[in-house]
Amino acid sequence: MAVIIAGERSGVGKTTVTLAILAYLAQKKAKIQSFKVGPDYIDPMFHTQATGQPCRNLDPILTSETYVQHCFYHHSQGSEFVLVEGVMGLFDGIPWQGLGDYASTAHLARLLQLPVILVIDCSRLSGSVAAIVAGYRHLDPQITLAGVILNRVGSSRHLTLLKQALLPYDVPILGTIFRKDDITLVSRHLGLIPTDELPALTHYFDRLAQLAKESFDWNKLLPLLRPPQYSIATINPLPDKAIFPQRPRIALARDSAFNFYYQDNLDLFQTMGAELIPFSPLQDSHLPSGIQGIYLGGGFPEIFAAALSANISLRQHLKCLIQQGLPTYAECGGLMYLCQGLVDLEQKHHALVGVLPTTAQMTSRLSLGYRQAKVKVQAPTSWLAPGETIYGHEFHRSVISTPDSPLFELRGLLPQDPPHREGWHSPSLQASYLHVHFGNQPALLQKFLNHALRFPTPCATL
Repeated sequence: MAVIIAGERSGVGKTTVTLAILAYLAQKKAKIQSFKVGPDYIDPMFHTQATGQPCRNLDPILTSETYVQHCFYHHSQGSEFVLVEGVMGLFDGIPWQGLGDYASTAHLARLLQLPVILVIDCSRLSGSVAAIVAGYRHLDPQITLAGVILNRVGSSRHLTLLKQALLPYDVPILGTIFRKDDITLVSRHLGLIPTDELPALTHYFDRLAQLAKESFDWNKLLPLLRPPQYSIATINPLPDKAIFPQRPRIALARDSAFNFYYQDNLDLFQTMGAELIPFSPLQDSHLPSGIQGIYLGGGFPEIFAAALSANISLRQHLKCLIQQGLPTYAECGGLMYLCQGLVDLEQKHHALVGVLPTTAQMTSRLSLGYRQAKVKVQAPTSWLAPGETIYGHEFHRSVISTPDSPLFELRGLLPQDPPHREGWHSPSLQASYLHVHFGNQPALLQKFLNHALRFPTPCATL
């Protein structure tokens, strides 16, 4: 069947509940496939660490409804248990494509025909919990409420009041978590701290697994986690085989500073025939030898700016190869890394690669949301043409000091969203704040890899 863990609102603890379930099942040596609704990088890192299996993002805006269905059914096969973590509150989406809650957890529940487990923050509730459950149960007849998990319950007496209030509604209580401040994960300016920076994560998962053992009704919960059975499940969302006669070697920046990657994007690189060669901008003195392209994903270069700046050898090698025309694709943190430097929140300047004649400045303002990006370059880059439109997502707290090389005109998906321009380009470079999922637009990736194969000779280390 599989199930979606939803919240009555953002911040109710659905990530903690999800991780507790995953950690408990992983301790039982079960094969678990998890999914995350929306354009999230950090929560999937925790899923992957808990289960040992790559978590998959389900986002119909960045991809499509069809892609989401195929991705979910394909990757659920062969698993003993399947769990989807929702995004924000159950019905929190956007009015788009004829739906009032497009890309919400409810939208995904309808699209995938999955029941919902509602996590409720009970810290300031007693009898009013009944109104919440009744509202969520009846607002959309297409949504099946499989049960609730009561989180942040204050005491046994508090739990008795909650149960009495819910009794007339015959909604299964699948779990009760009493208030525990010591299971809260640490956050910073863009959300949770990524798993690479948390050395005690194994101990944390052990605590969550014990919490799940004590707090959940597993006789009721386990049947809800069984994988779905659909004929569409045999459809692979990715191409069946490599489409290139040779394997382009692509250097992939991957360490604590650069780790924002959709697993489907990495799969698509390899399925198309590319060989991804990981390297660390923090620790490696040179790029891998024989590469024909570079993929610089997002992450937290601002947290590691001093260490990135201190790695002068790698910065010089990267700048040299990009200036020679090595095809390079950079997103968000990757864009910042290619600037002349980065000014942190303490106004300290850190020298970086210096390919782009601009500086990244950290700010307190968050740029967040889905974007429709129209290509504005007058001459085509290697993999984008003027007027082409793609969809992506912005999520950053920095600005570029001199945005005079606009690659995209970005606007939100709602008519009232004002447009703005951003991004840098050259015939072999694309750098932007825009995070892109290639799942529903593999032609972009194909053109990038085609250009990589045309690079004159594989690059050697200096």
